[in-house]
Amino acid sequence: MDGQIAQRAQHHEFLKTGRNLILEPMKIICIGRNYAAHIEELKNEKPGQPVVFLKPDTALVKGESPFYYPDFSTNIHHEIELVLKISKEGKYIQPQFAHRYFEEIGLGIDFTARDLQDQCKAKGLPWEIAKAFNGSAPIGDFKSVSEFSDLKNIDFHLEINGEVKQKGNTSLMLFDFATIISYVSQFFTLKKGDLIYTGTPAGVGPVQTGDQLIGFIGNEKMLHVEVK
Repeated sequence: MDGQIAQRAQHHEFLKTGRNLILEPMKIICIGRNYAAHIEELKNEKPGQPVVFLKPDTALVKGESPFYYPDFSTNIHHEIELVLKISKEGKYIQPQFAHRYFEEIGLGIDFTARDLQDQCKAKGLPWEIAKAFNGSAPIGDFKSVSEFSDLKNIDFHLEINGEVKQKGNTSLMLFDFATIISYVSQFFTLKKGDLIYTGTPAGVGPVQTGDQLIGFIGNEKMLHVEVK
């Protein structure tokens, strides 16, 4: 319980200082099942359209801040993801214009209480409690889109205690950035500061107290999270 209190205090400080230039209110929009190998490892069905779920702003924590293991789960999994930061308001965006709505790409983790998710799925229930809990969306640094030569060929990976656990490349996405933005904007008006987590590659697995999670885009360190 002390860890959860500390996490709430840290989250309040993050929002108050406005680090990473993320302004309230914002939405955290997440895309599931966007890499075929990850779909296979969890034995899910391949979707015909992007799988969308939301996290509240209370899920967000700065990448250099710790993640406190919650009391309600014994099987928290890491899911490393590229994150788009929306730069202006838009809705019903056509794919060919999607590039006008984000100027930065970052790295985040979608922490998932896999035990709760499995229980909810087995009962046919929504599984927000397994995805949207406090602190479940650490976010790291962002890079300007202009620093990338090809948005469809971005390497990223996650190391835990110095060992590579997940590796991804945007060429392997089932739905690219433009498709995601266009699809999501049919249902939700996108606003400046909104974040879109674009899906995780294969290699997800459990984290333990004391783990050091470091995320990279290419060879550049973008995120560091300690599990406490």
